[in-house]
Amino acid sequence: MTYKSTTQSANSSKPQLKLGLFNVENLFLIFDQEIPAHYQKLNEAQWQKLSNSVYEPKPLHKCLQIGKIINENSPDIMMLCEVGGTESLSTFNKLFLQDQYHVALLEGNSDRNIDVGFLIKKSVPFFFDIASNKNRPLNFLYPHEITSKKTNYPIRSSTQYFSRDCAELRLFTKSKEKPILILLLTHLKSRLDPERIDPGGTERRTAELITCLNIYNELKAQYPNTPIILSGDMNGFAGKPNTNTEFLPIYKETDLEDVLEIAGIDLDKRSTFYQIKNGGKAEGKQIDYCFISSMLTDKLVKSSARVYRYKDEFGSEIRDPRTLDDKQKLASDHYPLFFNLENIDY
Repeated sequence: MTYKSTTQSANSSKPQLKLGLFNVENLFLIFDQEIPAHYQKLNEAQWQKLSNSVYEPKPLHKCLQIGKIINENSPDIMMLCEVGGTESLSTFNKLFLQDQYHVALLEGNSDRNIDVGFLIKKSVPFFFDIASNKNRPLNFLYPHEITSKKTNYPIRSSTQYFSRDCAELRLFTKSKEKPILILLLTHLKSRLDPERIDPGGTERRTAELITCLNIYNELKAQYPNTPIILSGDMNGFAGKPNTNTEFLPIYKETDLEDVLEIAGIDLDKRSTFYQIKNGGKAEGKQIDYCFISSMLTDKLVKSSARVYRYKDEFGSEIRDPRTLDDKQKLASDHYPLFFNLENIDY
């Protein structure tokens, strides 16, 4: 699928390209009632009554917060996880972002119907193309499936696939064969294991990560002059030091590096998710990442790389959540991160 941005010509002095990553936590906006002009002033009960969907609309006050964050940071490209399809993202763009963005999303494999998708500002001087890898085999089976296969017991498939997807967004100015930047966006298997077949989801997450890296390396070989970014909710600690085992291949098999690591952000300022443990103790951890290829290392504006902290109505940063109630008041259970690139050739 190919889309074109509005006709803003590229100036001789190229502005910085602003990017963001945000797991927006169950962004469902599927309405069958007309949205009133004063929708921002509706109470939550009125807002919910606009939809008869089985997917409950994201609370209005949280949508307003997310919209404010994106408008405040004004990314040229926003990479999003946990979006309830193209309709939800298009509706969010129109209601909370003044329709400033093109929506690029292809439905993935999620059994919760949460997809990965992109918002591309209409004013950027690029064409773009989106593709899915949801049907790409992981070449992975759970142990019980391997046993079944060996004994010729029928199984649904000879391989597992991505839990969600690893979507590809390619930016170009003239030829689709010469992209100026490729963005890979994924949302790896969570740590939940309700069927008790993969403790912590580690085996499945490892297979998904390795497949993402295979895609990255294939694209790097196909487009040796094109920088590539791999981003997403990794559902584990993929940073340095003490990298979770399943993410070690990032550093062994690719030249990818975390933008927050390159920028020298203190470890205690990289948390994108807070887990509230028994006893009320909160533990912050980074599980959302933007990895850039070595071609982009010197193009990263280090001072721009940051995890955004939520703010109150007065513009002051809200303290990190210490209780489940604190966490549920936030726009999402994840924190967004932003960074800028400069001197991108186009």
